[in-house]
Amino acid sequence: MTTPYNINQNPHKGNRGLTRAWHAAKNSWCGIVYAFQEESAFRQELTLLIVLTPIAFFLPITPLEKCGLIASLIMVLVVELLNSSVEAAIDRISFEHHDLSKRAKDFGSAAVMLTLIIAALLWITICTPIVMKW
Repeated sequence: MTTPYNINQNPHKGNRGLTRAWHAAKNSWCGIVYAFQEESAFRQELTLLIVLTPIAFFLPITPLEKCGLIASLIMVLVVELLNSSVEAAIDRISFEHHDLSKRAKDFGSAAVMLTLIIAALLWITICTPIVMKW
């Protein structure tokens, strides 16, 4: 039985096991470094994570709540990276204005905004009772 394509055609797909994991980790780190260097929104959201994470650890809340607060900030970074990926792919295709390109970029931006809203709601919901006790 033959397949319509050779799955080994891609030279980057030959790695297995720890080698694959090592290369994936290096690529992931390069993506984070590049996002930090090139994306001001990523730097702003990373600053938010760096500032708020210690606060989450010192709040008198359950470990699960601490994880939720920090995870919500990490999710903002994840969605920002995905948004930046969409924007880079669109820009590689063409810089000219096209309604579908605008729509794709706007969808990515909306996803970041919704993730920021989720993070803000979570922080407000968990922190408000603590602030009210003061």
